[in-house]
Amino acid sequence: MTTASTETKTLVKILIGTAWIDGKIQPEEREYLHRVAKEKGVADEPDVQPYLYEFRPVPPAECYEWVKQYLGDRPSAEACQQLLEAISGLIYSDGTVATEEAKLLTEVQMLDPTNDSGEPASNAVMKAIRELYQSWIAKLE
Repeated sequence: MTTASTETKTLVKILIGTAWIDGKIQPEEREYLHRVAKEKGVADEPDVQPYLYEFRPVPPAECYEWVKQYLGDRPSAEACQQLLEAISGLIYSDGTVATEEAKLLTEVQMLDPTNDSGEPASNAVMKAIRELYQSWIAKLE
């Protein structure tokens, strides 16, 4: 049996941290996290389980640290976009976007090397939300 890659485990931990970022995991977020962990093959990983099964809450600082680990010092635009999409999928699973979740989206958007650094953070979040929403609508049609 092969173990999941460190990158995959870190991604799932980022998603778990995102769910905790507003102080509690919503039932829809919990369901989403378990589904993603199973799909990615990390649900049984010893370093993911304490977070996945909520034995240990994730402080926002730890979530942000995982984001830095995942993206590295010089993140690619593609890596930032993939992370934004993954985080957005979790955030929208419960139908609401908490302020803390929007801040995390903004931080990831600002790390994207193709992002115009002069763009206000709120515009970056709105752009990411709009793009995600449009992609969902396109899938439904």
